[in-house]
Amino acid sequence: MSVENIASRERAPFRSQDTRLEPIAAKVMAGERLDLADGLTLYGTSDVLAVGWLANHVRERMHGDITYFNVNRHINPTNVCVAACKLCAFGRKKGDPAGYTMALEEAWQTAASGYSEAVTEFHIVGGLHPDLPLEYFLDLVSGLKQRFPKVHVKAFTMVEVAYLARRAKLSIEQTLIKLREAGVDSMPGGGAEIFSARVRSIICDHKIDGEEWLDTARMAHKLGFRSNATMLYGHIENDEDRVDHLLKLRAVQDDTGGFQTFIPLAFHPENTPLDHLPVTTGLTDIRQIAVSRLMLDNFAHIKAYWQMMTPKIAQIALRFGADDLDGTVIEEKIYHDAGATTPQGMTRKELCRLITEAGRIPVERDTLYNPVTRTEDSFVVAV
Repeated sequence: MSVENIASRERAPFRSQDTRLEPIAAKVMAGERLDLADGLTLYGTSDVLAVGWLANHVRERMHGDITYFNVNRHINPTNVCVAACKLCAFGRKKGDPAGYTMALEEAWQTAASGYSEAVTEFHIVGGLHPDLPLEYFLDLVSGLKQRFPKVHVKAFTMVEVAYLARRAKLSIEQTLIKLREAGVDSMPGGGAEIFSARVRSIICDHKIDGEEWLDTARMAHKLGFRSNATMLYGHIENDEDRVDHLLKLRAVQDDTGGFQTFIPLAFHPENTPLDHLPVTTGLTDIRQIAVSRLMLDNFAHIKAYWQMMTPKIAQIALRFGADDLDGTVIEEKIYHDAGATTPQGMTRKELCRLITEAGRIPVERDTLYNPVTRTEDSFVVAV
């Protein structure tokens, strides 16, 4: 998109029947930071289209029409987990017939089964297994690096790192260094859920608390890891909890600059102890994308995770602040165990069609947002 087109979009007038949005719009146009009260107004207003207009303005100011995607492979080495989070349909207790743990050869073969698409990323997360030692995960990663040296390994949430550190009787820093030496390149953003202590005590009281998650992220960034960040919404949290979560992430980003992408995750209640709760609506999903883009002014990217919000809503989100659709995925277990009915994988062609039909320009990226030029089954990363 040309500079002239961007400028013409910026000259378009902002209009809303909700006068509370006018001072927020003035801040957004001036590139000023929004505060707690602004965030609450954005969640509370009925004029979601105006919120989306503002978020789209910021998105286009930052990225124009570009929308990123990548070709990745999800690997969930085990669903056995000591936690009993009410939000989770994936984890199983040790001894449960539905539980599984991959042998290392099986995990490497799982990675290889999707490699024909020349994946640029392995995304690895799993349960908090009571018996698997840190060495299992180090061997898993080093084995992947030996077999697929060009593929970026994005592995282990802050929750998993803290759990592995405790089991190995190591500090968070020592554990992260071992993971880096084994070949972990960056980290996903899962396990953040909602930082509110009130909410976490109900939905995920077996996990590290919000401050420990943030401290682990700080240490990871200090050691040179880039990571994502998430927020699980649409369960028992309220607007104050959501804004608080965004502000805490923004504060860490001010300190470290280590977060690459923010990913709002819609809660899927099916097959969880919270299955009495309704699923999020499309309006809630696109509002969350928009508010995230507006509040997280120091995050480069906002992802519309099509696996959770459906490809159709993800398309709309590209006009509400999102500039990334995630990737081909190939196979996804965690959210499908919770009732997600989206496809478990999507081809590059399908992703490009979604993006193009939304009026955006698809750009394949690697994990660190370097453009990927692909020919047949090979690829070149433009650094």
